[in-house]
Amino acid sequence: MAQGTVQVTHGGASRWRRRSGEYPTLAAALAAAGDGDVLSIPPGTYRENLVLHHAVTLRGPEGGLGSVRIAPLDGVALTVRASAVVQDLHLEGQDRAAPALLVEDGAPELTDLRVSTRSAAGIEVRGSGARPLVRRCTVENPSGVGIAVLDGGGGVFEECEVVAAGQTGISVRGGGSPRLERCRVHHATGAGIGVTGEGSGLEALGCEVYEIKGSGVQIAARASARLTDCAVHRTTADGVTLDTDAVLALAGCDIHDIPENAVDLRSRSVLTLSRTTVRRFGRNGLSVWDPGTRVDAESCEIHDSTGDYPAVWISDGATVSLDSCRVHDVPDALFVLDRGSRVDVVDSDLSQVRNTAVSVSDGATAQLDDCRIREAATGAWFRDHGSGGTLANCTIDAVQTGVIVTKGADPTLERCTVTSPAEAGFYVSAGGRGTFTACRVTGSSGFGFHVLDGCRTTLARCHTERCARGGYEFAEDGPVAEGCTGDESAARPAAQAASGGGLAGAHTGIRTVATGRSPVLQPAEVPAARAADRTDGGAAPTAAATAARTRGSGEVLGQLDALVGLDSVKREVRALTDMIEVGRRRQQAGLKAASARRHLVFTGSPGTGKTTVARLYGEILASLGVLERGHLVEVSRVDLVGEHIGSTAIRTQEAFDRARGGVLFIDEAYALAPEDSGRDFGREAIDTLVKLMEDHREAVVVIVAGYTAEMERFLTVNPGVASRFSRTITFGDYGPGELLRIVEQQAEEHEYRLGEGTSEALLAYFTELPKGPAFGNGRTARQTFESMVERHAGRVAQLSEPSKDELTLLFPADLPGQPAPC
Repeated sequence: MAQGTVQVTHGGASRWRRRSGEYPTLAAALAAAGDGDVLSIPPGTYRENLVLHHAVTLRGPEGGLGSVRIAPLDGVALTVRASAVVQDLHLEGQDRAAPALLVEDGAPELTDLRVSTRSAAGIEVRGSGARPLVRRCTVENPSGVGIAVLDGGGGVFEECEVVAAGQTGISVRGGGSPRLERCRVHHATGAGIGVTGEGSGLEALGCEVYEIKGSGVQIAARASARLTDCAVHRTTADGVTLDTDAVLALAGCDIHDIPENAVDLRSRSVLTLSRTTVRRFGRNGLSVWDPGTRVDAESCEIHDSTGDYPAVWISDGATVSLDSCRVHDVPDALFVLDRGSRVDVVDSDLSQVRNTAVSVSDGATAQLDDCRIREAATGAWFRDHGSGGTLANCTIDAVQTGVIVTKGADPTLERCTVTSPAEAGFYVSAGGRGTFTACRVTGSSGFGFHVLDGCRTTLARCHTERCARGGYEFAEDGPVAEGCTGDESAARPAAQAASGGGLAGAHTGIRTVATGRSPVLQPAEVPAARAADRTDGGAAPTAAATAARTRGSGEVLGQLDALVGLDSVKREVRALTDMIEVGRRRQQAGLKAASARRHLVFTGSPGTGKTTVARLYGEILASLGVLERGHLVEVSRVDLVGEHIGSTAIRTQEAFDRARGGVLFIDEAYALAPEDSGRDFGREAIDTLVKLMEDHREAVVVIVAGYTAEMERFLTVNPGVASRFSRTITFGDYGPGELLRIVEQQAEEHEYRLGEGTSEALLAYFTELPKGPAFGNGRTARQTFESMVERHAGRVAQLSEPSKDELTLLFPADLPGQPAPC
């Protein structure tokens, strides 16, 4: 056959059709061909616009993919209007108004095609009669859409790849409904896969979408899709977005390495997830907005946030349901806000949460049943009026505070257990309410139940054990407890026991009132000093209460000196104190006093005593008459930054007002100015704070704290930030000897002793302990002591009549990681 001619093998039943012919052009060959005929095309470039009207086979040389180029100067390179077979061709299009390959009718089989084009679309399937089977085809179209299925078109795409697209990689609209199997879409601009319009749908199995300049998958405007065993990763925008009545099901999918929201839903969209993993996302793992928008997730995992945003965000009346799910290694786990918003969580785990596991605000509702919360700063926080819900049969372990209820929030908690909180099991303040039934607190380093400010809280059949400061601490006027019990087994100094809370009738602050039913516990008179000693922004104390509480600067400086280590910090604080004291005396002598700026920056790793020093600094300033009260109000990003325009300024103003007369301590302040802050309200908090510091410079001392490098960046985000702070105080990590001293202090405070060789073993333990980002400094030392006490208890509990030495001595075998004693 001559070069450049097309051979047609006629496949007709008649004898005269059982022959071959050669034609100079593809158009001539197609004109002579009928159903069943085979067109064999030799290598070369064909500048023709081909149209297939018959069920022919059009193929290039076997194994010669790319050797046959269909490359017209304009128009559609190949139009298919029949159930033809096309294979081993290279299609090129140059017309920005037309696709390179257009399927308009029939069920053609398109195999091993390479579409390399700069046209409107690489492959376009158009019309309700178009149902192609497309196998192992590759599309590269840096000017337009990779694959478009529209106007009722459908078909199956198997092992196809869109290697580049100037717009959406695979676009489905106008009622199109393709099926994708084991396809890959990458290096698209706009979206990897887009499905839009009522009646449009897509089913994808085993597909991968990645390296997208935009969102990975977009479903919008009443469209629907189902993705099974698919992966979406490495996008520049959200991983998956749903908008305006969109419906999507994800089963066995993996969404990861997303700089924005992993999944974002709005405007009555519905998402169903099962066996799906969401990980390494920069904003929210699930971001759910608007009334009617809903997520139902079962057996899913959301973890490893790379930003400072909640893993699951629910607002504006949206609803989320989680069943048998895991959320871990995130800043906040569940953040539900706005009236009508709701989260329902069943048999799920929330763990390793840097801030709050469940946050409920602005009238939202949370329902948790049989859930486990552990290793969080706060287990659950019901923040304000109208916010509530129910926690039933939940366990909360290894947190700072188990449950916080504030500002009129009114949740119901039933049969919940808080174990080993660092501060309180249940904390109610600032007008919070709440009903606690059959709840339990064990091993609290603070109080079991701590109810302040006359909160109208109800406790029934609750129980506390081994709470260091006492089981129950009630301020006057408010809580009522019926049938509550507790032990007094926590070893406490007598003075502390007198001022702390505990079981009714066992200590100062609570009295028992006899009734015909179970005993009712009601608050008795609380000493003025205790009632005034609030750091949560409650009502201002009376002058008598302030006088009773305020200590002299010498006494507070003595407590500062007693802290382990921190030598440079102590020198800095004393230098500031000396400046202020001398300035005060100069004023008394009628002299001008140097202007001493009191706002500070604390930098250093966690657990180095920044909060403790801030609290003492406030007391020092109060003792010198610089501040009215000297109390500490501690906040972080989540307390200052709102979700809507304008709400951040209101929250920041409220925090500043609570701190009037004292210290506003902003922990991890750098989170207010994340490096990627295009849509962030944190800068509004900074701007508001800078103005308030200027307008009320004498009323509040502001201390911002965080990691050293991050705080250096924070000081550059606003021209007024650095100028408002007088100096930076760096808190260095504790050395092994200082960590040992902290353990020794803990042992002394709790009436334990270190046995022979224990100090040396602790020193070696702290020397070998990795000092990575998770190292907690003083917190690590305290946790080490608590672990030793637990191991000691397990050892001594086996003795029938232990001696006093056996009850108090801690040995090297009690250290974490040591083999259990026989």
